[in-house]
Amino acid sequence: MSDIAIKFENISKQYRLGLVSTRTLSHDLKRWWIVNIQGKDDPYLKIGEKNDRSTKGESEYVWALRNINFEIQKGEVIGIIGKNGAGKSTLLKILSRVTTPTTGCIKANGRIASLLEVGTGFHPEMTGRENIFMNGAIMGMTKNEIRRKMDEIIDFAGVERYIDTPVKRYSSGMTVRLGFAVAAHLEPEILVVDEVLAVGDAEFQKKAIGKMQDVSSNDGRTVLFVSHNMNSIRRLCSRGILLKDGLIEFTGPMDETINKYLSVFQSENIVSHVKYEENDKELQVLEAKLTDKNGVPLSNAVDVNFELYLNIKYAFKHDISKVHLTVLIGNSKGETILFCDRVDYYQSYAKVEKGIYETTLKIPNPLLIPDKYSITIGCASAETWVDDHKYNVLCFEISDVDSFRTRQRQGYVFQPLKWELIKKSEQ
Repeated sequence: MSDIAIKFENISKQYRLGLVSTRTLSHDLKRWWIVNIQGKDDPYLKIGEKNDRSTKGESEYVWALRNINFEIQKGEVIGIIGKNGAGKSTLLKILSRVTTPTTGCIKANGRIASLLEVGTGFHPEMTGRENIFMNGAIMGMTKNEIRRKMDEIIDFAGVERYIDTPVKRYSSGMTVRLGFAVAAHLEPEILVVDEVLAVGDAEFQKKAIGKMQDVSSNDGRTVLFVSHNMNSIRRLCSRGILLKDGLIEFTGPMDETINKYLSVFQSENIVSHVKYEENDKELQVLEAKLTDKNGVPLSNAVDVNFELYLNIKYAFKHDISKVHLTVLIGNSKGETILFCDRVDYYQSYAKVEKGIYETTLKIPNPLLIPDKYSITIGCASAETWVDDHKYNVLCFEISDVDSFRTRQRQGYVFQPLKWELIKKSEQ
């Protein structure tokens, strides 16, 4: 295993919805007796459904992952992609030992540093500096080793003024910058990064991608990167793994993996309405609809001049003073065409009281060239780091059906400009 950084052997993960373990002591004892004394297969592994979050299902058991087998070589940069609920984050949590697999094992050759969500591995009452020392100690580094890296970490994160302030007073962006800086600079052999980088601004995302390229190409370290941003993952990763319903759908060169993922998206019908069951999160997207001006959900492709309306419903469990509300539109190549945050328009955070809220956004018209598009919807608290993002949940198609134009449109957006020809002289 000298050249192998990580080896996944028959990894599966099963959850029982709403419960820990199998709910009762008698069930747990029965399970232990059958497996450890009688030497038989675990009876609970024979039941369960795929992890489809959009449907209620008939079983209390769901498989987040099923029979995952693959190897990653030292120095490889691997991109893991797939839809919501495909099992991406679960796979990284098992690798990072946040949770244990139901079956199988992972063999890792080297120290692992993970950034799975905002604030991962940080104690909110400790200062940024103290958290750097704590994370380094957990990774087995000495104080002198950490001190040598301290200035570089602080400079990369850009939080020098607040480095001796408790992390609980950091914004989500500051926390994610420091978290990534710690994970990337404390010399792990394996770096694991989830979609959390999306919390940072564009400048930091570019900086983080560059750092991951650097630690891989120059230092020979292994990187696992999960993202819904196809541009970033295409630029960074050499090989990809596509997960679908907890199974490996495809693995190969990153471009081929992305094309496989997008081909599945392109073959889908119009998805103009999604609804989610309310949960215990402090904020949540409950429902989203893509409609015409009369509120009727789309059912077919629409013309470039069609008026599109996006209706979103949110739930807030208590008063929140700083809320991000975001919408992202991507094309069939996985490229982001439009991103908007309520903060950009109002130049202030949304302040909401406990309750159910609804908003309707008009997508600028005309704007989009003929293509297939997906919409990602999110909301996040800038105070508690809690977020709820629904990636690529609505799908729609723009066409030129009502236009006299026959040539293919170029570029990314469609915006007719006013052409006024003023005759200046006779030829």
